Amino acid sequence: MHPLSPERSFASAADHAHCAAAIRAGSRSFHLASLALPFRVREPAYGLYAFCRLSDDAVDLGGGSLDAVARLQERLSRACDGRPQDTPEDRAIADVMRDYAIPRVIPEALLDGLAWDAEGRRYETYADLQAYAMRVAGVVGVMMTLMMGVRDALTLARACDLGVAMQLTNIARDVGEDARAGRLYLPLSWLRDVGVDPDAFVRAPVASPAVKHVVARLLGEADVLYARARRGVAHLPASCRPAILAAALLYAEIGRELCRRHALDSVSQRARVSGARKLALLGKAVTLSPWLSRGAPEPALDAASFLIEAVAREPVRGGPARRPGMGVQFVYMLDMFERLERAERFGE
Repeated sequence: MHPLSPERSFASAADHAHCAAAIRAGSRSFHLASLALPFRVREPAYGLYAFCRLSDDAVDLGGGSLDAVARLQERLSRACDGRPQDTPEDRAIADVMRDYAIPRVIPEALLDGLAWDAEGRRYETYADLQAYAMRVAGVVGVMMTLMMGVRDALTLARACDLGVAMQLTNIARDVGEDARAGRLYLPLSWLRDVGVDPDAFVRAPVASPAVKHVVARLLGEADVLYARARRGVAHLPASCRPAILAAALLYAEIGRELCRRHALDSVSQRARVSGARKLALLGKAVTLSPWLSRGAPEPALDAASFLIEAVAREPVRGGPARRPGMGVQFVYMLDMFERLERAERFGE
């Protein structure tokens, strides 16, 4: 049990075994790599990711249904209140939420993002798109930072930068795939600025010079956020820095592949990073992480303010959370590799 939680755990040994089995079935590589984790970290990590995957799958299998999101919101509410539904994933997430003092606003924001997807929402401005990216990706950065025992506003702001940057990269990479599924995440005002009618593009997606211009613009914004996030990595515990830096480098490389090898055509092609290149970037992260500069403090994105304020309001029982060292570093790294793997295998 985490030292911040003197109370009895909700999840049993059988529940944790179920969550581990779910990860093992979903991704053999993730499960095998996770066996190197210390038990104290491996167990809650399985619970967190099992619930997150359950959420994704529940909405996907429900055909993007708002009813599915509503059911997840009820389950999350019960878990946060210490009354988890009678499933292993729900009991495990109830422990994680309590043990790491994660405000319920944070996972609720993730479910809001799923609801926006279910609604087929589009985003008029870049600020609107940031609000969406914060909910579906920035919240992951916040939760992982809290699991590292770090709760200061500056570091959380940089974690949000990284999450949003990664989501912008995903959007830039998947323009054609999204359009063929009837989805559009590029800012509508940007498309109109270059003479592209959003509805016409979704009906017949083509990698025109104008669309490529918008993709390049989005990747440029992502690069700005990656640079901000890199400075924030220096505020993390030293043992956690290589993994977070590697995650940033890996996702930024997708954008570079899109520019370098695909001429910004993400309509008819899909950029991928080779396994050899991933390993090279991991080595680079290990080498560079001790030398990162903190730089001058920068304000948080407006879209991140509600998450950072929620953490500031959340009481932490039993004193500051301990810094778990290498364990959580590997958890974060494994999550990033898992997301990349699923994206490559299933087009997510």
